[in-house]
Amino acid sequence: MGLLDILAPRGMRRRWWLFRPIDALVALWPAPRAKKGVVVVRMDGIGDMVMFRRALEHYPAAFGVEKSDITVLGCNSWRGLGGGVFDGFKLVTIDEHAYEKKGLYRLKISLWLRRQGFKVAVCDMYMRKVMTADTLVWHSRAPERIVCTPFITDRTRAEYGWYLRRATRVIDTGAYPTHESLRHFTFLSELTGREHPPEVPAIPWREQAPKLPDGAPYVVMNFGSNEPGRRWPFDNFLGVTRHCLEAGLRVVFVGAGQEAFAKPRIAELNHPGAIDTIGTLKLPELVDVLKHAACVLTNDTGPGHLALGVGAPTVLLAGGGHFGSFVPYPPETRPARSAFLNREMECYHCLWVCPKRASRADAFPCVADITVDQAWEAVRGILGV
Repeated sequence: MGLLDILAPRGMRRRWWLFRPIDALVALWPAPRAKKGVVVVRMDGIGDMVMFRRALEHYPAAFGVEKSDITVLGCNSWRGLGGGVFDGFKLVTIDEHAYEKKGLYRLKISLWLRRQGFKVAVCDMYMRKVMTADTLVWHSRAPERIVCTPFITDRTRAEYGWYLRRATRVIDTGAYPTHESLRHFTFLSELTGREHPPEVPAIPWREQAPKLPDGAPYVVMNFGSNEPGRRWPFDNFLGVTRHCLEAGLRVVFVGAGQEAFAKPRIAELNHPGAIDTIGTLKLPELVDVLKHAACVLTNDTGPGHLALGVGAPTVLLAGGGHFGSFVPYPPETRPARSAFLNREMECYHCLWVCPKRASRADAFPCVADITVDQAWEAVRGILGV
């Protein structure tokens, strides 16, 4: 690395230059001389965390430390799960969106990270943001900085290249679209020099009855998503709901405040077996509901992966934006009693830049075209009704 590469690299975006003074402050800030512990950078969503969790269990042996010596630096979106999912590890969560955009917040977090004096910083996220995950690894100034090769586009090539040159080790976990659950164990195998066969994603979770009235077995309808394109039309969820109710099953609708639009439609069902919990469950309570479900019908979103992670029978509706990278799970790591439905199209792997929908509020055609009959048959097959 030459002086020009350090001070004036080419191809960097404007925001990178705006945050350059923070890089300098972090580099000059005093840090403990004695380095210890491992920081694992996980700037990702709930589903990605679920797919990573089993691999984390091998990190103490891989780095020769105790669980308590490993700090998982994660996202606020899954902070509520910390106590149960990361028992024995240290968990620190941040607002990854604020870190990427707000200078003072970025400085605060980076200085905290620098002052910890970590010996090792590690990040095996393939789909990651260079201005968050890679910056955090670099700002740790750990003597060992181990990352995987990320998904790189022409737009991000210069920035990723700059940070990768500052890693002490870069591990290639496979070409796109290798599934995340396989990548984590490829990373472990390369890291340790011994084979780590892939494991089915799972998270440890408490055994606690869900906050629901007693009654018949229930099917969960997880119909929300932060990305409108991944939302299977709500009318279709209602179609499967009617089949479930006719079969003597209860149906539990889950969602946050943004799913409140569905409440009048649920009330119109006028059925005692249709249970509306929208906006009432905290994240741990949602996991309890998922864990005890007879089946979960879900969009490709965090709660869907949580359902798979706690072993709930699950039917997941998958789109084709980066098909195979996250869903469907491959045979090696597919949970028992799970099904993944999709409508194959020639435009798969568009990275969710879809030219086939009328507006950004519409579902992607590869999601919307999955039929009610397909979903109900998959649910029936899992339930055996």
